[in-house]
Amino acid sequence: MPMSPSIDTLRARRRARARNFLAFVLLLALTALGLSALRTGPSPAIEIRPTLPAIGRATRIDVSAAEPRRGLSSVRIEVLQRGTATTVGEQGYPTPAGWKLWARGTTREEWQLSVGKDALPGLVEGDATVRVTAVGSRAWLRRGAEAVAETTLPVRLVPPSLEVLSSQHYVAQGGAETVVYRVGATSVRDGVEVGDWFFPGYALPGGQERERFALFAVPYDIDDPGSVRLVAADEVGNARSAPIVDQFFARPPKRDEIRLDERFMARVVPEILAQTPSLAAKGDLLEDYLQINRDLRRENSTELRSLAGQSRPEFLWRAPFLALPGGQVMSSFADRRTYLFAGKEVDQQDHLGFDLASVARADVPAANAGVVVMARYFGIYGNTVVVDHGYGLMSLYAHLSSIAVAEGDAVQRAQILGRSGATGLAGGDHLHFSFLLQGLPVRPVEWWDARWIDHRLKRKLGAALPFGS
Repeated sequence: MPMSPSIDTLRARRRARARNFLAFVLLLALTALGLSALRTGPSPAIEIRPTLPAIGRATRIDVSAAEPRRGLSSVRIEVLQRGTATTVGEQGYPTPAGWKLWARGTTREEWQLSVGKDALPGLVEGDATVRVTAVGSRAWLRRGAEAVAETTLPVRLVPPSLEVLSSQHYVAQGGAETVVYRVGATSVRDGVEVGDWFFPGYALPGGQERERFALFAVPYDIDDPGSVRLVAADEVGNARSAPIVDQFFARPPKRDEIRLDERFMARVVPEILAQTPSLAAKGDLLEDYLQINRDLRRENSTELRSLAGQSRPEFLWRAPFLALPGGQVMSSFADRRTYLFAGKEVDQQDHLGFDLASVARADVPAANAGVVVMARYFGIYGNTVVVDHGYGLMSLYAHLSSIAVAEGDAVQRAQILGRSGATGLAGGDHLHFSFLLQGLPVRPVEWWDARWIDHRLKRKLGAALPFGS
């Protein structure tokens, strides 16, 4: 039978196990200390995203840096040109303690920087490099991993050239005109700006390289010809402009009153609400009428403005424009209407077209050749047809009792589009007629006048306009 270990032997074994355990703990501590002293994360990931293909006066550049394991230590953003580096952004970040193996600092940061001549006066034409240096979280005895990314972009500071070729730009408030001009090769956006309206330029048919023209108008509610500017801009926003109005004719809106009654509103409101699912009835006849006259009118105007984007870049007409045969003018262009109910003013809106009446359900001819871009019930206008005549010019025929064409149809001058009626916000059978230039209602009488077309368009456009003397 084996003998049991002595007490001294047991004590020796316990001391040996204790020494081994202490050695193991010490080894773990030293290992953890080494890890905390040397442990860093991977190199940060950097993205540089220019919003434009070049640097101009003020170009936004988006930058991001990310290190998801331990976090960032610092980020520096510089612009380098001709051996000079200018810091445009710099940030340091707190580093988590090395022994906190689970801890992370700032793992991602993003910037939106305006880089250009305005922020960096020393920039000159040529190439410039955007450089981003990002460093990950450091350890006690070791610097964090570093990453560097660069993007080189051209610096463009000179706006495109702009030369006005036409003359005698005579325009009335609410009326239209034409300008012919030449732009430099760097132009990507040119045309006429008037307030918040933009009338784009087009290549001049049969013209020389970079010769352009624009049909433009002065909105009916703008009486300052100085706001009319021909502009040309490059892809980074360098722009040049020039005044073009030689003579301006003020045509302030006329005043008119519309007296509302319940019988009229009870006739028009339910029809429009039924045809316009986006409107919710308020349960009050006057309130429903006012939301139609205000809100729906504004929505319709916005849609007509967007419709201009469908206009074809060509002259679709070859003859003078027609008016409604035998039509009597019931209301003229740009009347400023005050709406009264029970003797009190309840609204004010502008009437942007001509109301023409002849006989009930009169045939409505197309003012000129073109393509139908709208043929449907359309808000305050009721049954409506819109015909595109090219280069942003369209004609609108509203309140029709019936429509005889469909969207996409090519129509000829004098072709019947439908019959007059009293749909929408119409008090009786008539035709509401408008000319639209890039969605802006303009004076119809100009376009009905062959002499005006000859003076204002043909003399400037020459053979580019397939009509006129």
